[in-house]
Amino acid sequence: MQKTSSTTGAALLLALSLLTVGCQTGGRPASTTPPTRTEQQTSTPAQVRQRLADGNARYVAGTPLARDWAMARAATAGGQFPYAAVLSCLDSRTSAEIIFDQGHGEIFNARVAGNILNDDILGSLEFACQVAGAKLIAVIGHAECGAVKGACSGAKLGHLTGLLERIKPAVTQVSGGQAVDAATQPHIVNAVAEANVRLVLRQIRERSPVLRALLDTGKIALAGGLYDLHSGRVNFLND
Repeated sequence: MQKTSSTTGAALLLALSLLTVGCQTGGRPASTTPPTRTEQQTSTPAQVRQRLADGNARYVAGTPLARDWAMARAATAGGQFPYAAVLSCLDSRTSAEIIFDQGHGEIFNARVAGNILNDDILGSLEFACQVAGAKLIAVIGHAECGAVKGACSGAKLGHLTGLLERIKPAVTQVSGGQAVDAATQPHIVNAVAEANVRLVLRQIRERSPVLRALLDTGKIALAGGLYDLHSGRVNFLND
């Protein structure tokens, strides 16, 4: 009788322990730590792309990793070894760290309306890969992009006018030079957003000898994707 009571007590203690862990993490997967130099350097571009895809799947499912932000902040204060550099839109709903479920020190994120490329961003990507060791550059556009809509409709507004001009080649490619009504042709807008991502991927290779050398030797890779505002899913484009 005593043995049965002890066994029951141990089982109850284990159950309470598991319940406590579950409460602390909200039922989410276990915590992660920022990447070390070794972890970054031994990762392949393909593994990093999969890491982003897995993180997005967690985000869509509502099961992000439990993170100790104080620990991560302390761990990265002395140095950073991000796996990837993400170029994405300024849109407030498309934060790369959130949609890919990444923490402190895991990705660089360059953000600008329409995820366009200019010399400053290109230089930042060169730093991220050549100096800091990132293995992947991901260019992430999104559906219903306001900047793309502006480029389609020929919007004029201060310095934004020049920015939208950088998206115009994608507009022309998709529309064939025909007028686009962003309000009634959302499928055209989204097609332009995809064409713009592909345009930026080409520009990165063409305009940066530094990154082109890393790409040609397989040290880094490029990836493009479109984020769906409704589902939360990032659909990676075929290479």
